[in-house]
Amino acid sequence: MFKGSGVALVTPFTKENNINYTKLEELINMHIQNKTDAIIVCGTTGESSTLSNDEKKELINFSVKIANGKIPIIAGTGSNNTKIAIEMTKYAKKVGANGALVVTPYYNKCNMEGLYEHYLEIANAVSDFPIILYNVPSRTGVNISVDTIKKLSKIKNIVGLKEASPDISRIINIRNIVDENFLIYSGNDDLILPILSVGGSGVISVLANILPNEVHDICYEYFDGNSKTSKNLFFKIFDLAQKLFIDVNPIMIKECMNILEYDVGKTRLPLTSTSKENIDILLNTLKNIEIKTN
Repeated sequence: MFKGSGVALVTPFTKENNINYTKLEELINMHIQNKTDAIIVCGTTGESSTLSNDEKKELINFSVKIANGKIPIIAGTGSNNTKIAIEMTKYAKKVGANGALVVTPYYNKCNMEGLYEHYLEIANAVSDFPIILYNVPSRTGVNISVDTIKKLSKIKNIVGLKEASPDISRIINIRNIVDENFLIYSGNDDLILPILSVGGSGVISVLANILPNEVHDICYEYFDGNSKTSKNLFFKIFDLAQKLFIDVNPIMIKECMNILEYDVGKTRLPLTSTSKENIDILLNTLKNIEIKTN
């Protein structure tokens, strides 16, 4: 898969609220040129919950073609319907994606046995295609137990975990009981360095949409033994990483990108623009960080 910074890419929309493929191509090429280590499409930040299955397929296929092997494309293919998750994961494999990010089933709130069976069915349907588990209990209402992660990690093509939990002790427990080759990615930009320090492989990052070089460098300075440089970069971006979550993701990152003239459009309903107070907070935070506009 990848080490370092995987960007959880926004889905740009036109004024008519359709996917803006011209802008999407620009964003993919920008990440290829600015040290991002992988691109994740159709994730939470990509507003997958408001994309139709046909839109997701078209977006995944387009992204693979534009990347053209220059950067891994990982497709968000999760669903609370196991059959649909299998269909989407098979499609991602068919069109040449490099792997799938599969969120836990949401709303139905299955027990751990149901969760294991869900992932087992998906993995068996695409037995030679890498799958990353995605645990984000604040969004799904489901938290994969440490024991279930250990059990799932023994399935050959379940290769890693995106952990979007602030519980560092939980992540230490996971790292301690899974194989050393099992990849653990931070799902929170404000925890990149702590998770790297306990054996993490990188981050699936919202912040990398606007700071691709910095997020990559935090990871690779750490991997290369330059922990002080990594720490200083991490502290530089820490405040902005937190401010991007003062409203529901991806509202703030899209607001930020539009301020920086990326022109990625608005979020789709039911997500709306943020408040003036939040925009003022964002503007004040951006003043303290040197960021190149698009």
